[in-house]
Amino acid sequence: MRQQVQILRKNRPASKTIDTNLYSMLQETSMNMIISTIRTFCPLHIILYVSSLLLLGCTSHIPRESLYLPLVNDANENMVKLVTIPLPVIASSPNEGITSGALTAFLFHNKWEEVTTLLAPQITYNDNFGVTGSFYGAYYPTAARNFEFNISKSEKVNHDYELRVRESSLLDNKLELNGFFFKLADGSSRFFGFNAKSPQQMETNYANEELGYNVSAGYKIGKHFQAAFGDRFRDVRIRRGAFSTLPDIKDKFSSADVPGIDGFTTHALRVSLVYSTLDNRDTPTFGGYTRISFEPTMRDTGGAANYRHYEVEAKGFIPVSNARYISVFRLMYNQTLGNDVPFLERSILGGESTLRGYGRNRFIDNSFLLCNLEERIRLFRWEVFGVTADWEVAPFVDLGAVMESLDKVSGSNFEFNPGIGFRAIVRPNIVGRLDLGVGKDGPAVFVGLGYPF
Repeated sequence: MRQQVQILRKNRPASKTIDTNLYSMLQETSMNMIISTIRTFCPLHIILYVSSLLLLGCTSHIPRESLYLPLVNDANENMVKLVTIPLPVIASSPNEGITSGALTAFLFHNKWEEVTTLLAPQITYNDNFGVTGSFYGAYYPTAARNFEFNISKSEKVNHDYELRVRESSLLDNKLELNGFFFKLADGSSRFFGFNAKSPQQMETNYANEELGYNVSAGYKIGKHFQAAFGDRFRDVRIRRGAFSTLPDIKDKFSSADVPGIDGFTTHALRVSLVYSTLDNRDTPTFGGYTRISFEPTMRDTGGAANYRHYEVEAKGFIPVSNARYISVFRLMYNQTLGNDVPFLERSILGGESTLRGYGRNRFIDNSFLLCNLEERIRLFRWEVFGVTADWEVAPFVDLGAVMESLDKVSGSNFEFNPGIGFRAIVRPNIVGRLDLGVGKDGPAVFVGLGYPF
């Protein structure tokens, strides 16, 4: 996506009182009229208006009987602490383009001042997808159990429905269960061809519609080891994307050249061995983590072809000065072996968690090597609306390349992506982040929740 948010001048009144008139109109209309106005008038004015509505950030105490939420709190507590925080949303990635809007985060606390429930409604605007309404929620009843959901629907093409569940308190805290269930459509997806030298001139667009799940069960062995077994299902349909200015993927590539271009189904089993000394799962400050995974996909179990994934990941967290400075590294190797492997099932780099200077799925081949280096620096600890948050800046370097096989790795194929991140952390489980990376295709800005790795 290369388009910028444009001012629609043909509908713009000459009077300098446009803001006053527009805001007055919005206050008197229903949600349907608001969406209609967003389509007609300058998106920036709408965003400013929505943001102004959210400038009511505060700390309040709500009677327990007035809330219909599964809150974690002492049953004897009659009042529940609620912190409301308004935030702007501004992002610009190579695939989606510029997205802007606003959200409000509602944080419910228990009597120990820990956030146990997070609700975040959000409204954004993008030239290609129109208005998108989203609702994210997270529930943390204990340190060993959490639930997350996301509901998102755009005016054009995109939607995203997700549910994540984790339970690690079973069998005397030795058994960990994870589940991820999803249905999505992304009209901004890109394909440039295979290999590390896939040129930008070969850029094509498509929409991938997916339905599936990813579940696993891990059993703790000793103090630091875990053996995990998983099952993954993915049904993918390839449709026309949201960008008429780009050729469709099927205009430049055929199913013979790109397996999976007409859609595919994956059903794979997975075996993993994990070693971890991290002090915290979501917001670690020290320790190490290593994971080795093997995942076979077979036609006999419902897969589109017979192929195998091998993956090795290692991460380290080195704190200095009472964890004010944390040096973080990640090394990762992924290999896919087999014939007729669907293109979205191969080894892929690009996006907010791998090469942050590129859009999602920028580089695809049979293998990849990846190195991420990041220095997380706590600038200050600040209480906002009664919530204590650590505010971090994180300069980083991402280095990675895809290749046909490991023996064909070449230094000239590696992408070097420097960048900087800004994070707000409400420990022990909430991270908001903004990462700006720079690649050969230009800069990319990613906004989201959780650390990238």
